[in-house]
Amino acid sequence: MTKEELIAKKFFLLNLGCDKNRVDGEEMAYLLENYGIKQTENIDEAQIVIVNTCAFIRSAKEESIDYICDAMQKKSENCEKLIVTGCLAQRYYDEVKKGFPEVDAVLRLKNNDQILNVVKGLYGLDTRANDCGRYSALKRSVSTPSYYAYLKIADGCNNCCSYCTIPKIRGRFTSKPVEELYKEAKALVKSGVRELILVAQDVTNYGADLYGEPKLVELIKVLSKIRKLKWIRLHYCYPNLISDELLAEISNNKKVCKYLDIPMQHASNNILKNMNRKDTLESYEDLLKKIRNQKHFIAVRSTFIVGFPGETREDFATLKDFLERQKLQFVGFFKYSREELTAAYNMPNQVKEKVKDDRLAEIQSVQENILIENQKRFIGKTTMSVVEKIYEDGTIALRNQYNSPGVDSLIFATSNKKKIKVGDFYSVKITGLEGIDLRGEIL
Repeated sequence: MTKEELIAKKFFLLNLGCDKNRVDGEEMAYLLENYGIKQTENIDEAQIVIVNTCAFIRSAKEESIDYICDAMQKKSENCEKLIVTGCLAQRYYDEVKKGFPEVDAVLRLKNNDQILNVVKGLYGLDTRANDCGRYSALKRSVSTPSYYAYLKIADGCNNCCSYCTIPKIRGRFTSKPVEELYKEAKALVKSGVRELILVAQDVTNYGADLYGEPKLVELIKVLSKIRKLKWIRLHYCYPNLISDELLAEISNNKKVCKYLDIPMQHASNNILKNMNRKDTLESYEDLLKKIRNQKHFIAVRSTFIVGFPGETREDFATLKDFLERQKLQFVGFFKYSREELTAAYNMPNQVKEKVKDDRLAEIQSVQENILIENQKRFIGKTTMSVVEKIYEDGTIALRNQYNSPGVDSLIFATSNKKKIKVGDFYSVKITGLEGIDLRGEIL
């Protein structure tokens, strides 16, 4: 096969799991597109299918396997080559290779940058040939809407929570240098991005491996110098490293969204200790008090696990009480997933699935009522918001700095303006509630 014949083909890339995995996929897509192979959003048009998998918990593994099986069905139709990448490929490399004979290639995470050579090799082309075109400043094919993008500032994790597989899948915490991130961020903004969402397994630890101590505040200050960048959002701030300096930067820097995603995971000291977390119920309460004492309101999102081994009724009641008292803005819940090669896997007193299901339903109901009450604080106020979608009936969906895309609530607004554009920012007066979402008017 010639290069011309290969670039006449199309590839379909499915990114599963977290936003960090999405960035990995965007980098792989860029390598293929830079060579000349076009990406399609329709799997039925693709001769090359890439499933970029997740393997964080059992449900994620099952979803990844389901999509691989679905893609295998395409091998008898239009699909010629099927490639599996991502965390499932890393964690179960041999099992994927042996268990799915229809899969043509399996890439470990460290080999993502070899995706082009893998594709070329599958089609019999010389992988040594330097014929990949000219690289641009932004070595990513951004898959999010044009006005926001994820900036992966580090990979891996050193925290070793007893339930988590990430350190074994992605290795030690490794930061990207400030200079490299600034160039990437500047290229993203030049392409039209106005909101950068900084992601890592633990953004608060950013730079500790490179500079001897965390340098997240310094990174924020550098990124804030990019003129057309409007918002910087932080995802996954581990509570023990949220310093007074960081809170002051969030509160005082106009470009930083007044929003913190803080995975707390539980509120019972007994469970937190067994999870190998570095915090306690008391330290969480002290931190939330500090956040509320900032001069600007800061929305807090968190995640919690129910049904961790040994979780008693009293432990669960402590979690419920914590949520009812602290009234966090947004909360996500997960049932504990028993994962091999984690310390929690062999812990005694594993909680029954029925109990997990019941506790999950109960805690979600509690938080939904809290969310509705929290949303009322915005009624009558005006917030700067970005347009996410415009519906056929003229309704406009927006999101303000207190909402992260895809996980939090929206604002459904009306407007007398004739030219409203997706990705543009407008002042919105909040007039009421629509379920857990807000209603408003664009001013």
